[in-house]
Amino acid sequence: MTRALDRLLRPASIAVIGGGAWGANIVTQCRKIGFTGQIHVVHPKKAQVAGIATVPAITDLPAPPDAAFVGVNRSLTIDAVAQLSAMGAGGAVCFASGFKEASAELSDGSDLQDALLLAAGEMPILGPNCYGFINALDGATLWPDQHGAARVDSGVAIVTQSSNIAINLTMQSRGLPMAYVVTAGNQAQTGLAEIGQALLEDPRVTALGLHIEGIGDLRAFEALALRAHEVGKPIVALKVGQSDQARAATVSHTASLAGQAAGAHALFDRLGVARVADLSSFLETLKLLHVVGPLASNRIGSMSCSGGEASLMADSALGLDLTYPALNDAQSEQLRSALGPAVALANPLDYHTYIWADLQAMQATFTAMMAGDLGLGVVVLDFPRPDRCDGAAWDIVIDAIAGAQSTSGKPVALLASLPDTLPEEVAQRCIARGILPLCDMRPALKAMEQAAWLGSNPPEGEALCLLGTPQGVATLSEAEAKAALARHGVPIPQGARARIAPDAVEAAEQLGYPVVLKSEGAAHKTEAGGVALNLRSVQDVQQAADKMGRGPFLVEQMIPVARAELLVGILRDPAHGFVMTLGAGGTLTELWQDTACLLLPASRAQINAALNSLRIAPLLRGYRGALAVDRPALIDAILHLQDYALAHADQLEELEVNPLIASETGAFAVDALIRIGTAPHPDPTIAQQKEKPCR
Repeated sequence: MTRALDRLLRPASIAVIGGGAWGANIVTQCRKIGFTGQIHVVHPKKAQVAGIATVPAITDLPAPPDAAFVGVNRSLTIDAVAQLSAMGAGGAVCFASGFKEASAELSDGSDLQDALLLAAGEMPILGPNCYGFINALDGATLWPDQHGAARVDSGVAIVTQSSNIAINLTMQSRGLPMAYVVTAGNQAQTGLAEIGQALLEDPRVTALGLHIEGIGDLRAFEALALRAHEVGKPIVALKVGQSDQARAATVSHTASLAGQAAGAHALFDRLGVARVADLSSFLETLKLLHVVGPLASNRIGSMSCSGGEASLMADSALGLDLTYPALNDAQSEQLRSALGPAVALANPLDYHTYIWADLQAMQATFTAMMAGDLGLGVVVLDFPRPDRCDGAAWDIVIDAIAGAQSTSGKPVALLASLPDTLPEEVAQRCIARGILPLCDMRPALKAMEQAAWLGSNPPEGEALCLLGTPQGVATLSEAEAKAALARHGVPIPQGARARIAPDAVEAAEQLGYPVVLKSEGAAHKTEAGGVALNLRSVQDVQQAADKMGRGPFLVEQMIPVARAELLVGILRDPAHGFVMTLGAGGTLTELWQDTACLLLPASRAQINAALNSLRIAPLLRGYRGALAVDRPALIDAILHLQDYALAHADQLEELEVNPLIASETGAFAVDALIRIGTAPHPDPTIAQQKEKPCR
């Protein structure tokens, strides 16, 4: 971090610049949450704002404020920030819009944002175009609107790039204690990662949630993830913008398969950051991490007094990396003792209502289930609505959960199947007793999956490969691409280029049959009829060449039958570095859409794990008695492809081998595409991040 954010985020004094409704709300919200420090208001005309006497100018403030809310128009914002910086203020929230985010509509937006940065100098600023922050630990709210936050002693920190989403999150009634809610806006100066790292340093913060529209500084994000791991405070990310990149897949499959989401997912996986896709899962995951932290395993024990709920628990976990392990002998024996002979024992368990209101039997049941090798026990319990019903009889279940948790030494959660059936007061009571209250079955199970993943996936690998922006990008011929890859150790078939059909026949004779004939002018050769396989004579080659039409041609030795065909693509992603896509190749590429993505550089272990995650993994291991592929040779070939990409990081736009043929004796790149250009001076923001060069 280049700027200390302590004074800004934990202020003892606040200045409000501007006395409109937004500025008045700052004063109101500070009073509402119990801010005990000094509040000053600057306004040139109004004598008082929200009951506070104003001063006419920033220079009239009695002392440099720790934090200032600048609530004036964009032009005046720049002047105000310059004055605050000059007087030594701790930082400022820039509320105004019309900067870089509006540059498409306002031609001077980018220029004004540059001027704002110059005015701020070394003083930290949030925004522009942001609401500011809520500090519920110290009762400081530079926040110009209503919110649902309340004072807490500890809790999670949330950073969003959307002020409206931040407001909505504060309105949750799930019992999640929010220590900080910070909006980043344009991130003109202070980025999401820098804010997140400052929040992690507060010992009262237990976990960090990030709503992300764009990463920005990759090196800073890497540092954030590493620091989170060092201090034992996990990160949960909700990345928006999951649609495919606006990239025309004119010559490759990789560009259409590796959309924006692929790079972000690979980044989070690599850095040990949990990822969710919706706000409910976001909140439930943060709540789980606040109460119990990452889980020891993905093995879940489910208990409910309804067969319907047991079935829903089983069905709702489909597609998630969670397991309900079968009961062991000790569990079965203890459960039978607690429940009697009439209950069918299983996991998920329907313990019926025989033991309802029997604290001893209920606690014995929950404790018996926790005798298994579980990462988390879950008791499904939906409370009646408090405005029409009496839920006192349900409290006995909470007592039983507390007893089972204490006896077993393992976390046991209470899970309401609907958000509506977990009153906030109940959730807060549970947390006070160290019990995890979850709600909304599928998001809660997603939270369990991510918490278990965090428990076994710390940040890994080398620093990411960052890149410049090549110019003059052109596509190499297949022969040129293969020759370039071969120089980096990638196995390729022996071959020769041929300008016309007679030259192709001569090349085939010299290589020896069988051969493959390809038309070098076709992008998707199979679909265009530009590939002829297993040609065994002069006549075969002549006929295939005549059918393809004019050359040039590429003639290659026929590779022995493949056990599997893979796609290996490496694509430049300006937001995340190089994304490597591994997947089913050949004619199955679009049909199966079976891929895994990694960021470069990737290790042998990471590549091996990615291959094992594919649906075609059984083919690689040897399916139904077939021989397994030569896994070391396959991974070697992929690593050699990576070596080429890293060696040309400032020039490479895209690389694809499809298929990479894997057999029991080796792996060969039988089709290759490289789009590469010249390397200009890299973007200065990227250059600042490239502390470690690509190897």
